[in-house]
Amino acid sequence: MSSLTLIIGNKNYSSWSMRPWLVLRQAGIDFKEVRIPLYQENSREQLLRWSPSGLVPALHHGQLRLWDSLAIAEYINEMFPEKNLWPRDRAPRAVARSISAEMHAGFSALRHNMPMNCRSTFPGKGLTTESRADIERITALWRQCRVDYGADGALLFGHFTIADAMYAPVTLRFKTYGVPLDPVCAAYVDAVASLPAVVEWVSAGQRESERLPAFEPYTA
Repeated sequence: MSSLTLIIGNKNYSSWSMRPWLVLRQAGIDFKEVRIPLYQENSREQLLRWSPSGLVPALHHGQLRLWDSLAIAEYINEMFPEKNLWPRDRAPRAVARSISAEMHAGFSALRHNMPMNCRSTFPGKGLTTESRADIERITALWRQCRVDYGADGALLFGHFTIADAMYAPVTLRFKTYGVPLDPVCAAYVDAVASLPAVVEWVSAGQRESERLPAFEPYTA
């Protein structure tokens, strides 16, 4: 079997890079990582060598090129069905895919007003009317999944799934911006923060030296 190569951006800032990286690492799947710092003078040129879209993440597997986080996660699931990266039963699996697709397509106010930043804390910043609405929707989804499907563990569907990888960058945002959470959601954020792969990602992001002003709107 050909080896997997995942192309990512800055770990401190790139939430989309984090998602498939977390799927692979938390599932214990071997892969090679290529990190390309974003918004540098030659970033676009380097990215186009690896990614048809010029964006991260991208996955190489032999001659195959994939360039979308959710498509990459689905491909990994098909390659490694024994990892149970979706819930086993049909109904929770359908819900997990639904909430993952909602994350993939939505919550633009949260993304804009609360950029991912593992290295800093900005409590209370970014809480616009629109971002509050996104937060309310996300926390409602988390509570629903924890109550309906999460009895066998501390994550959305009990064990680790692609849905947790899709929402992991949101949990980091909630910590960075000090978002008040109810006990169920606070416990979920803590459970994600304790995942070995998340600990590794955050630690690496905090050690990065690049500082991107577009992702630091609240830095003086």
